Amino acid sequence: MISEMTVLWSTVDLGRIGVWCSGLRHGPETEAVEAAREIEALGFSVAWMPGGGPGLGHRLAALLAGTERLVIAVGVVSIWAHPATEVAAMASRIEAAHPGRLLLGFGIGHRPPGSMVSLGRYLDQLDGAPQPLPAASRFLAALGPRMLALAAARSRGAHPYLVTPEHARKARSLLGARALLAPEQHVVLDADPARARALAREYLGTTLLLPNYRRSLARMGFPEEELSGGGSDTLVDALVAWGGPEAALERVREHLEAGADHVGVQVLVPGRRGFPLDGWRRLAAARDGLSSVAGSAEATSPERH
Repeated sequence: MISEMTVLWSTVDLGRIGVWCSGLRHGPETEAVEAAREIEALGFSVAWMPGGGPGLGHRLAALLAGTERLVIAVGVVSIWAHPATEVAAMASRIEAAHPGRLLLGFGIGHRPPGSMVSLGRYLDQLDGAPQPLPAASRFLAALGPRMLALAAARSRGAHPYLVTPEHARKARSLLGARALLAPEQHVVLDADPARARALAREYLGTTLLLPNYRRSLARMGFPEEELSGGGSDTLVDALVAWGGPEAALERVREHLEAGADHVGVQVLVPGRRGFPLDGWRRLAAARDGLSSVAGSAEATSPERH
């Protein structure tokens, strides 16, 4: 049996498209495990979930034990809520039981930019823990240039949240060719503009009040007036892909062509709770159109894979 002190970390392969779902972290455990099994059965290689709240290790263990191959990526663990040595020990136990199926993200949340110093110290603690968490098995929540640079230097790469494909193009230029770039993408599977934008604003309203996302959107060229009232139609349409599954996958394709390696697709549902099983099934049925993009990206940038 492998001990915590002798864990040999396996390489985590994310594939090109995954599912992002907060219910996997915060929903009832039995339902979350069943949802993870559905994600795996549909052929998605990775399931993304947030990292906030207590009991992270228990939920990760349940999801991984309930599936066979699915990778769980946590986007992200707050450095203020989870001590580095405890996270490293938890990750080592999980890696020993489920090799190559865990990827942990870390971030400073909505603290001021100066908190990057604290993040650097946190990464030092992960490196120096009794059971270290290797850089290749962690990533950072990175939006701006300084955080992207830190992600490239101290982790496997970046998981930007609430970004456009154009952000992927700029992020790739800052990360370099080898670092992982895995943005999240909001999706509404509804072709009615009024309903789709209303649901999008249900998710965006609070998020657009947070200073780190406002700074990020300003860097992407959105003026202040676009951010009020849940966002203008222009902003909503840029951040949330809506329509049929083909429209969602077209946005994924745009991220990949702009330089992303992988996209975590978050299908939005009314009430912000639940597991959008039908949406995942519709995406899986339409997913084959991505194969040509994946082949093209791998042919032109083999050093990233």
